[in-house]
Amino acid sequence: MPSAINAAVAQQTAAGSVPSTTISTTAEGTAGGTGGIYSAIISRNQPIIKVKEKTYEELHKKCLEKNILYEDPDFPPNESSLFYSQKIPIKFEWKRPREICENPRFIIGGANRTDICQGELGDCWFLAAIACLTLNKKLLCRVIPHDQSFIQNYAGIFHFQFWRYGDWVDVVIDDCLPTYNNQLVFTKSSQRNEFWSALLEKAYAKLHGSYEALKGGNTTEAMEDFTGGVTEFYEIKDAPKDIYKIMKHAIARGSLMASSIDDNLGFSYGSAPRSDIGELIARMVKNLENAQMTHSTVDYQGTDERPAWTIVPMQYETRMSCGLVKGHAYSVTAVEETTFEGEKIRLVRLRNPWGQVEWNGPWSDKSEEWNFINEAEKIRLQHKIVEDGEFWISFEDFMRHFTKLEICNLTPDTLEADKLQTWTVSVNEGRWVRGCSAGGCRNYPDTFWTNPQYRLKLLEEDDDPEDEEVICSFLVALMQKNRRKERKLGANLYTIGFAIYEVPALDFMHGTKHHLQKDFFLYNASKARSKTYINMREISERFRLPPSEYVIIPSTYEPHQEGEFILRVFSEKRSLSEEVENMIEAERPSPIIFVSDRANSNKELTTDEDAGKDGDKTHVEEKKVSAATGKAGAKTREGSEEEKQFRNIFRQIAGDDMEINAEELRNVLNNVVKKHKDLKTEGFELESCRSMIALMDTDGSGKINFDEFRHLWDKIKSWQKIFKRYDTDHSGTINSYEMRNAVKDAGFRLNNQLYDIITMRYADKNMNIDFDSFICCFVRLDAMFRAFHAFDKDGDGIIKLNVLE
Repeated sequence: MPSAINAAVAQQTAAGSVPSTTISTTAEGTAGGTGGIYSAIISRNQPIIKVKEKTYEELHKKCLEKNILYEDPDFPPNESSLFYSQKIPIKFEWKRPREICENPRFIIGGANRTDICQGELGDCWFLAAIACLTLNKKLLCRVIPHDQSFIQNYAGIFHFQFWRYGDWVDVVIDDCLPTYNNQLVFTKSSQRNEFWSALLEKAYAKLHGSYEALKGGNTTEAMEDFTGGVTEFYEIKDAPKDIYKIMKHAIARGSLMASSIDDNLGFSYGSAPRSDIGELIARMVKNLENAQMTHSTVDYQGTDERPAWTIVPMQYETRMSCGLVKGHAYSVTAVEETTFEGEKIRLVRLRNPWGQVEWNGPWSDKSEEWNFINEAEKIRLQHKIVEDGEFWISFEDFMRHFTKLEICNLTPDTLEADKLQTWTVSVNEGRWVRGCSAGGCRNYPDTFWTNPQYRLKLLEEDDDPEDEEVICSFLVALMQKNRRKERKLGANLYTIGFAIYEVPALDFMHGTKHHLQKDFFLYNASKARSKTYINMREISERFRLPPSEYVIIPSTYEPHQEGEFILRVFSEKRSLSEEVENMIEAERPSPIIFVSDRANSNKELTTDEDAGKDGDKTHVEEKKVSAATGKAGAKTREGSEEEKQFRNIFRQIAGDDMEINAEELRNVLNNVVKKHKDLKTEGFELESCRSMIALMDTDGSGKINFDEFRHLWDKIKSWQKIFKRYDTDHSGTINSYEMRNAVKDAGFRLNNQLYDIITMRYADKNMNIDFDSFICCFVRLDAMFRAFHAFDKDGDGIIKLNVLE
């Protein structure tokens, strides 16, 4: 159930008054109707993405050659394709159209809005979008390829095309449909032998995993999937004064439009009409439930374990006395004016996807007003006295009764404008990762800055001679991905929104691709933002800002919510939109010690030992240490009490070969770490030490010598200071969101993908990283950078490795 959160609530910055792959294209629209606007949305005319292994044409040809009917292995005719949350005590029979009626046809007399009659599924939002689609023949032919038939080259296989997050996908299905008593259970046509609407619904159900996944939704969701368009959402009580003009322009430009009446339960449209099949199934379900409860020995009282015997989850309509239905989606199919008693009357034509139940007030099919309209005007307005779900209503009554208006524009041109513009389109894909880049809204300043960031460079002002402001017009649309498909896993729509900040020209971050840090957002207010955070699939907003460099921060309202999204930016003039992505680099990595270096070191050590055999034992020990540690560094460490203890411990554990294995390394590290009383840690795990040995060991011996260990220990001491800096509560852990800053303090620069990997690998279920995991992570980073730079002889950032390396 969508709910909106005012953006002002999500604004708590110190400076404010109120506490991936990028694709770019330029698309042009032409004035005069809808003929030239079909290239305006990215990918509209790009090739279809193929199904898993074979295209529709290949599968169709194969079926014809083998003289068989296609059976879809990915959407089989059983309960798994119907429901995911329950089993019903009624068995539906899957039948092909030839088994349901004689002389089946795909389309009879053209696909039109009267062909759609809702069945026992709460997907009126989807069917309302189909009715709108039929008004635009070019779009209709894109979604429903018309070269399909039950007569010529019939093989039981059909296909439909939908826009999915920047690409057009081809969905292939067989023509088996669920029936009960030889009647279609779900969507059907007004003509019993026409099946395009039922098959389209099946293809859309397959796209989302099941029929049940289509229960409840917003019409704009399906409209976008039919067009790749940009949606706008109006609360009618707050609609602009020229909303009628906006609706007129929407119809003229081929936009898809729907409306609804709030049922006080939200506006997730999922009502279904009463029908003979529905009533029959409901009675059977009730009888079975009563029988179940009578013979059951289980006491369900006070528990949530009561069996749920329901057909596909739905709600029956809340019908008003005027004939309209609350919580239900209607297609807006026309907006016209006519003359009545010498005055201009504004009218709106709506269609109920049930194919029945109409408005019974003024300008309804049988109302007296039509008696004063001449026949020619009636023909122009297509007035018919028939119970087909379609009716006229005055604009004033429409505004009085309806509460929501949804418009899906085929271009992002504002509907108030009288001419189409040229738009630049950028598409960015991203994701929120829990513990790393799912920072929530601005109410959470400690994590908000970790959200994905997208730089937007507005380079040129609009071409509007009447506008004296130096301004750039653009539209931002944020869409969350795959939430409907993942419903069976418990997924629901997140509450999403976005904020836009200007990157000042004098700021050192200006012109860079660096991720903006926490302090930036604490001391800079947003320049623009989405009006609300709302749990809908997409939220879009228009803005007018001066040419400059900006950063867009898309986020969920709450932090720690993981999901994928697509961010689209439409600008009137040239612009640049790209994800902020740091370069992968490290500050002056120490040179790696190769096998040959270690051999020389060991050789030098042996020579020193031989030369000092006759000398004092202490003298020999000092030479050993000198050879192992290097003459330059030895003097600086002599005065350190900790260093002396450290050398003694290492010597005692390592033995004569002066090398230690993983278990010995663990003893050394834990002996030293436990002396630091201010660091709360249980020490290093054996597995962690094995990992360190593997990363530091250059000759495959499974051990490290004193040089390698000294390098490791020096690093651990510096990383320990960083850890303490961010372990503010002295719990022995740091929050995973702080890893970005900790990694930066350690001299590393990583991209977003690597930060995601670090969080998934090292954070616990509470998104905390303990000292052991923290050090292991940094050891791995250090070793990887040192190894890479050792192989990168020419410093061009590219290396070639053989299998052994």
